[in-house]
Amino acid sequence: MAIGRKEKDTSKAATVKPKVVKPKAGKVAAGRGVVVPQRASVRKVTTGSDAQQQILDAVDALFYSEGARAVGIDAVVKRAGVNKMSLYRQFESKDALLQEYLVRRDQRFWGNFDASMAKHPGNPRMQLQQFFIDWAERAGSPDYRGCPFINVAIEFPDRAHPARQMVASNKRQLWDRLHALAVACGAKDSRLLTNGMALLIEGAYAASQTYNPAKPLLETMPRIAGDMIDAACRA
Repeated sequence: MAIGRKEKDTSKAATVKPKVVKPKAGKVAAGRGVVVPQRASVRKVTTGSDAQQQILDAVDALFYSEGARAVGIDAVVKRAGVNKMSLYRQFESKDALLQEYLVRRDQRFWGNFDASMAKHPGNPRMQLQQFFIDWAERAGSPDYRGCPFINVAIEFPDRAHPARQMVASNKRQLWDRLHALAVACGAKDSRLLTNGMALLIEGAYAASQTYNPAKPLLETMPRIAGDMIDAACRA
């Protein structure tokens, strides 16, 4: 060892503060001080077909309960749980939504009509009667808002509008189906009976919205229809 060189004191190690690493935000496991990372939130991905169904369901509920003109696109996307981009990927305009709404309502109407017919196969007199019985039952629902086609016709006065043409198509097909049943049950004046039933139906649609629902006005419709049919077939 060199003389005169001061020996380095190694008896005491230099004190070095450990670097404190702050953990990322997360949950601390009880009693262990271990940071458990939070799970990343999983974003729900809505497929195109799911988005379309959600939009159509929203449109069906809103247009029927509040009116097609009164409901805006903002209300539709909010009810459907999608954004505007998703809506416009599926439908180019509000008119396209209205068309789809009427298509679905038309399908539902004829599904109900055919279900009434199926209860009495081969018996046109009872098929007509059943149609009015089932209609009166549906009209008693608390959320019943009348005929969706009449509602749209009131909102769109221009008969040349595509929506009005769809309304006319539904009503024309109903008249044809009622007339075929009137002929099949032996009505002497089948056109007069059909006109009477059509007027009864349209008037009952309006009455379902204007009369007190607590009063059983619409419950009498099947009986009135039955009297009309019997009178026409006896004449």
